Amino acid sequence: MIKIALGCDHGGFELKEKIKGFLEELKIEYKDFGSFSKEAIDYPEIAIKVCSEVQKGNYKQAILICGTGIGMSIVANKMKGIRASLCHDVFSARYTRLHNDANILTMGGRVIGPGLAREIIKTWLDTSFSEEERHIRRLSKISQIEEQILS
Repeated sequence: MIKIALGCDHGGFELKEKIKGFLEELKIEYKDFGSFSKEAIDYPEIAIKVCSEVQKGNYKQAILICGTGIGMSIVANKMKGIRASLCHDVFSARYTRLHNDANILTMGGRVIGPGLAREIIKTWLDTSFSEEERHIRRLSKISQIEEQILS
């Protein structure tokens, strides 16, 4: 069963609330790590909280939303073992899973609407990593970089 960790800052709050309804329609279990209102909050706080849950293995995948998706993506990708991808189109959502085995999807609540977000999420969740040798080799190189830099 898929379990998703979900988080946003104030700029992604409205889209996150709509995504929760979509995940419920799909019968996908999720935990909302905040923000719980439109009140201003610094996106690194939420990104760290959500990514830590993925690092611990409590969740295999997560969705982070801020105004543009950029800030959440930057913070998430600073954390060891996290492969966050900013996706504002279905093609990117498919290939970030297929080729990069991304475990965090980031989106911009001020960039895309709920209809497109639904399509992106569905594609991202339905696409598996290809496990071709070239992709495994590339992910291994990323892990080596993390060991050198983040240890």
